[in-house]
Amino acid sequence: MEKYNDLQGDSGVIAYEDGNGYIRVKFKDGNVYLYDDAHTGCENIAKMKILAANGDGLNSFIMKNVRKKYAKKEI
Repeated sequence: MEKYNDLQGDSGVIAYEDGNGYIRVKFKDGNVYLYDDAHTGCENIAKMKILAANGDGLNSFIMKNVRKKYAKKEI
């Protein structure tokens, strides 16, 4: 996983990994969530990848738009 830059220093996200049709997001509590096209929607996945690469806004986007729309929770 890549370290999430968190430009403003206020995110709950610490790392992410993206691939074809998915993004995995690791939060400060240690949980990793898999978001994919089928459960989250391809437009949301595309937006999440942009936010992750930019290092800003990913946590807010998840909380407002896709919070429960994950494919899998990894502990």
